[in-house]
Amino acid sequence: MQHSSDRIGALAAALAKAQAEIANPEKSLTATIVSPFPREGSRTFRYAPLSSGLDLVRKCLGQHEIATVQTTAIDRDSDLIRLTTTLVHASGEWVSSDWPVCPVSERAAPHRLGAALTYARRYALFTLVGIAGEDDLDAPDLPAAGPSPEAQKRPPGPEQDPGGRAQPAKSNGPLQPGEKRARTERTKPATLPADASEDLQRQLISELEQARSSSASAAERASSRIISLLLSPAIWRASWSIFLAVAASGLRLEARPWR
Repeated sequence: MQHSSDRIGALAAALAKAQAEIANPEKSLTATIVSPFPREGSRTFRYAPLSSGLDLVRKCLGQHEIATVQTTAIDRDSDLIRLTTTLVHASGEWVSSDWPVCPVSERAAPHRLGAALTYARRYALFTLVGIAGEDDLDAPDLPAAGPSPEAQKRPPGPEQDPGGRAQPAKSNGPLQPGEKRARTERTKPATLPADASEDLQRQLISELEQARSSSASAAERASSRIISLLLSPAIWRASWSIFLAVAASGLRLEARPWR
């Protein structure tokens, strides 16, 4: 929620000049956000402390007759401690914003209350003045976490694909003899020892012979069954009956080639 005086023309003009001169504070501190999800890593970002931001704001805004005031109050309706940050101009014009700090129950833990208040003061002041005091983690073209000093000292490791598997490092220049030999060794297929290769060959040949003998046995059984059916008395009696019936009807039987 934002509040201001009825007129803010003089304040706006002075604040515009101050914002043209002020620079973002130096991000000299590092914070780490630990993810509650096991598959997500921690996120590290840099930020500027409240003290360095106050030094810049007071020096620059003071030259344009703008003062900063930050006060706290207890909101009984929401049971929250709220911070009000105000920019006051010499003309009497002012603009302010409210920022929730923490629940009132946090007063029982002064350390947590102080940390929350410092956090709120930094964000509220930097937002109202128009400066950035930390890395932009929402930008898609920036890494989520900057390399730590320990990571900068370590040699670069292999790249990883989206599935987390290591990929060989890419090189834009010509390959050195050692790199060519290493890549050739990595691309060679796996080979079996001579004894294992001979055993595998004998096993494959044995399986092929078994399959061949099984197929031959099945073909022999089928041929024997067909021959036994053709030579059975029932087949001959049926054929002789058909021949006599055709002869009695006077029909001529003609031999035609098989098509």
